[in-house]
Amino acid sequence: MQTRTALMTLAALGALAAAATAAAAERGSGIKVGGGGAGGGARDGGRGGGVRVGIDGLRRPRTSPAPPLPRQPSSITAALVVPHKAFGTRDYTKAEKAALSKLPRKLKLFSHVRLNITLSTQGLTPSPMSILDSLCKEFLAVNVSAILYLMNHEQYGRSTASAQYFLQLAGYLGIPVIAWNADNSGLEKRASHASLRLQLAPSIEHQTAAMLSILERYKWHQFSVVTSAIAGHDDFIQAVRERVIALQDRFKFTILNAIVVKRSSDLNELVTSEARVMLLYATREEAADILSAAGDLHLTGENFVWIVTQSVLGSLQQPNKFPVGMLGVHFDTSSSSLIAEIATAVKVFAYGVESYISEPENIRYPLGTRLSCSGAVAGEARWSTGERFYRHLRNVSVDGETGRPSIEFTPDGELKAAELKIMNLRPAIGEQLVWEEIGTWNSYPRERLIIKDIVWPGGLHTPPQGVPEKFHMRITFLEEPPYINLAPPDPVSGRCSLDRGVICRVAPEVEVAGLEAGAAHGNSSLYQCCSGFCIDLLQQLAEQLGFTYELVRVEDGRWGTLHHGKWNGLIADLVNKKTDMVLTSLIINSDREAVVDFSVPFMETGVAIVVAKRTGIISPTAFLEPFDTASWMLVGAVAIQAATFSIFFFEWLSPSGFDCSTGNNSKRVPQNRFSLCRTYWIVWAVLFQASVHVDSPRGFTARFMTNMWAMFAVVFLAIYTANLAAFMITREEFHELSGIDDPRISRPLTQRPPLKFGTVPWSHTDATLAKYFSEPHAYMAQYNRSTVSAGVTSVLTGDLDAFIYDGTVLDYLVSQDEDCRLLTVGSWYAMSGYGLAFTRNSKYVSMFNKRLLDLRANGDLERLRRYWMTGTCKPNKQEHKSSDPLALEQFLSAFLLLMAGILLAALLLLLEHVYFRYLRSHLAASSAGSCCALVSLSMGQSLTFHGAVVEAAARGYGGRSHCRSAVCAAQVWRARHERDAAVARARQLAAALAAHGLGAPPRRLASAGALLAGGRPHDATHVRTLRPPADLLPDLDRPLSCGDLRARERTRVEMETVL
Repeated sequence: MQTRTALMTLAALGALAAAATAAAAERGSGIKVGGGGAGGGARDGGRGGGVRVGIDGLRRPRTSPAPPLPRQPSSITAALVVPHKAFGTRDYTKAEKAALSKLPRKLKLFSHVRLNITLSTQGLTPSPMSILDSLCKEFLAVNVSAILYLMNHEQYGRSTASAQYFLQLAGYLGIPVIAWNADNSGLEKRASHASLRLQLAPSIEHQTAAMLSILERYKWHQFSVVTSAIAGHDDFIQAVRERVIALQDRFKFTILNAIVVKRSSDLNELVTSEARVMLLYATREEAADILSAAGDLHLTGENFVWIVTQSVLGSLQQPNKFPVGMLGVHFDTSSSSLIAEIATAVKVFAYGVESYISEPENIRYPLGTRLSCSGAVAGEARWSTGERFYRHLRNVSVDGETGRPSIEFTPDGELKAAELKIMNLRPAIGEQLVWEEIGTWNSYPRERLIIKDIVWPGGLHTPPQGVPEKFHMRITFLEEPPYINLAPPDPVSGRCSLDRGVICRVAPEVEVAGLEAGAAHGNSSLYQCCSGFCIDLLQQLAEQLGFTYELVRVEDGRWGTLHHGKWNGLIADLVNKKTDMVLTSLIINSDREAVVDFSVPFMETGVAIVVAKRTGIISPTAFLEPFDTASWMLVGAVAIQAATFSIFFFEWLSPSGFDCSTGNNSKRVPQNRFSLCRTYWIVWAVLFQASVHVDSPRGFTARFMTNMWAMFAVVFLAIYTANLAAFMITREEFHELSGIDDPRISRPLTQRPPLKFGTVPWSHTDATLAKYFSEPHAYMAQYNRSTVSAGVTSVLTGDLDAFIYDGTVLDYLVSQDEDCRLLTVGSWYAMSGYGLAFTRNSKYVSMFNKRLLDLRANGDLERLRRYWMTGTCKPNKQEHKSSDPLALEQFLSAFLLLMAGILLAALLLLLEHVYFRYLRSHLAASSAGSCCALVSLSMGQSLTFHGAVVEAAARGYGGRSHCRSAVCAAQVWRARHERDAAVARARQLAAALAAHGLGAPPRRLASAGALLAGGRPHDATHVRTLRPPADLLPDLDRPLSCGDLRARERTRVEMETVL
């Protein structure tokens, strides 16, 4: 692991000067700056290379000068840190000068400042104090604005730790770093993100993207990640996971294992895994040990593919330690490649300076660190302008070489566009192995992988499957929709269409033995097409696990229960090892788990009850159901009464309304015929919008109150009518059971009549009822059905009242009922789940469990459930059926209401006769007539007019009255009273005519002139006497008939019209 002992200097920046003084004792490896080589002098050679600063070869003092004043310097300096090598300074200097000379002259920075590059070489593993010394005395002394850090060391040990420490110190001081280091994958991301670093080399993210592109190319969906304890191994695993998530919409990957190998035994996890493709991240030496141990475990060979990172390939040396057919991703880390990257780093620095000085506000923040480690001059501990300058460096876009993309960076400082080589380890001459480039991967303009011929593991020329070798399984099933449906195959081809699933054998093995497969598959009595939820699930599992299978129906057709100490059906086949797996809607329970192994449940279920809806009749009180009892009480006992008495009293008290002078002593004739009963009549007529004759009130207040009541009636009828439609429909009735615990199920013989219900014998439901509900289990034996479909059909036809079975199966059958007559009721009992069943201690259980959990996590199980559980029952089916014509019994409430009205009217008729025969004489003897007239005019007339009849008889107008009822007597009195009034009026008119000297009336009024006496000529001085004709004033002694009364009434009306 990386060394962290030198990081104590980060806790106290003030100790930098003291640490720099002590650094002289640790310059064994040191930091060599400048071009000093072997001829650098004996003193320098004794120090391991000495110190030399600048490209001009001049010796620079070791003490840091005072920082310059805060002004824009005329020159901007960058430090170039490269690996130390003998006689190599000349190549670095040449590359640096060439890079400066190739900068475009059009850049504005050349008119303002001059760029300087200070060259510094660094050994393989410099000590922390040497790094600190070089930063303080060499880089800060010349006020560097950035550090160009280019290293091609790939030891991933102390060299990576040194690079990590160098970058952290530079970030702490606020100095931007433009880096190109081959071992950048070993740098901790957390520490790197805190520094001001740009990375020109392909990152670990680029390598993982290229590796997964190979997997995608060959359709390898599952793989394992293997790493050593190399620096950055956690970042590698995280990068793989993030890449898998980013590609999940395009290609689904599954990471089977992520193993950090610290000892050989850690690879044992791969032995039991299904992984056949491994991504390896380690050093070259660690990779050789890991692959050697993998070979001992038979994890290398023609069925296993190992793809390695740049850290394993390195400089492509020592390939014989690895197996043939390995693949790897690689970028060139040779010295020539490093020297070529110097120009790129210088360009990025120059373009960053150009962008920085182009902004006027940056004139206040000159480039130049102005930091000191000596503490002699007060100043800032971190260069505040560094972050501002770093943002400009990160946003540059440098034109690449011809055919190459521009140099740009991500917000994290990583290179956007990268190119990697795909390497293949293949045999060369003799027994030698060689890494050969077989393709490239690049991320521009979009990710693209180009691969040529590959020598695969084992020397094969065809790619491995990437999954375990196919194995064959014998699978037993029992059909039950929607989990497994059966349909006949094509009789000609013997195959199943795409929507009918896969071929499966339904006949015993002895019947198909010796038959030709093609001909046998066309025989529907031997083979059927299986489809459904479980078949789709099986196909997904077979594709992912890579196995073939044979589907066979259980011979006895039973689910598997314990009967007399022996198992039958599906469980018996597993116990006797006749099959490898059972696939159907098999419920997991404790008895079965004792003898077989179950997978994790793929669906939950329980024992449920299905019943059928029965068409009922409309309730006799349906017309009352739009309102509850309290509402009807409020309308009948409060609203109607309040409106009636309000209108009546308003009319009674109004000056223009009812004249209450109706007593016996009153000489005034009532001007209006209105009473309390007539008020009730008008209130009810308005409430129900009845088109009948009513006597309206005359008072303004009473009429206004009547209008307000009419408004109330409109609202009331609108609400009532709207709600009545919802209640005057055909009601559906069903047995609303609460569940298995319902007394009608748990104690059926206590009900009269008992419900008829059953289940499928030898099923899980049957076993559960036999174990926990012995009484209903024994009772329902006579109603059991052989299949669930037969049971549901019996419920629909009425042969059974209910059927008990698995909840999910019943829910499916309910949804398939086109008439929507079925429904499940009550709560589910004995909640459990469906699972795949295996023989005891089967090796397949773990792999199927893992796949089922993955299918549940990614939503595939839920999608299958929604697809297969969706039925054809539509909720609006019932609305359509409710518009059918109603039968007589369904409209019985209206007829009952009519019959009740007739009976009530007959009762009222009886009461009326009782009143006139027995009560009227008693009321007439009292003075209650005027009061009764307020309640009912007819009642008041029947009481008060009788005295008038008696009085007329006393004066000789009918002493021998032949009226046998009070009604007839009242009519006689009325006719006589109106006759006297007409005679008096005729006399008044005759007197008026005589006073004005008018002649006889015209001929058209002859009927009226008959009222006058005789036909004598008109004498103005003699008042003629009005003598009514004999037909108008008949002999009152003659008995009156109903015809006489009608004729006299017509004559009276005609008289009034003439007058």
